[in-house]
Amino acid sequence: QVQLVESGGGLVQAGGSLRLSCAASGSIFRINGVNWYRQAPGKQRELVAAIFDGGDTYYTNSVKGRFTGSKDNAKNTVYLQMNSLKPEDTAVYYCNIFWPGGASSWGQGTQVTVSS
Repeated sequence: QVQLVESGGGLVQAGGSLRLSCAASGSIFRINGVNWYRQAPGKQRELVAAIFDGGDTYYTNSVKGRFTGSKDNAKNTVYLQMNSLKPEDTAVYYCNIFWPGGASSWGQGTQVTVSS
């Protein structure tokens, strides 16, 4: 099973930017897509973004226009660019890559903290 390692989280002031990375131990060339989730303390895990291999994307309303997902097949890495961050974006962020047939892998999570 492909392992995913996340990085890029941290502490940033409101209005700032972060880019989360999710590096895979194997090829991501044939993936079906990538989901990015987040979980804030005391809240349920929330789907933030989905980027499908055919080019379709989904962003939850609260991040539309601010977050952008992408992938680099050559580096076996997917990214979530987060701009104009708000305190309510504070959460642990998880990447989830899924392949044809239903297989999927999860990252370990990375903490994003946005101060006001």
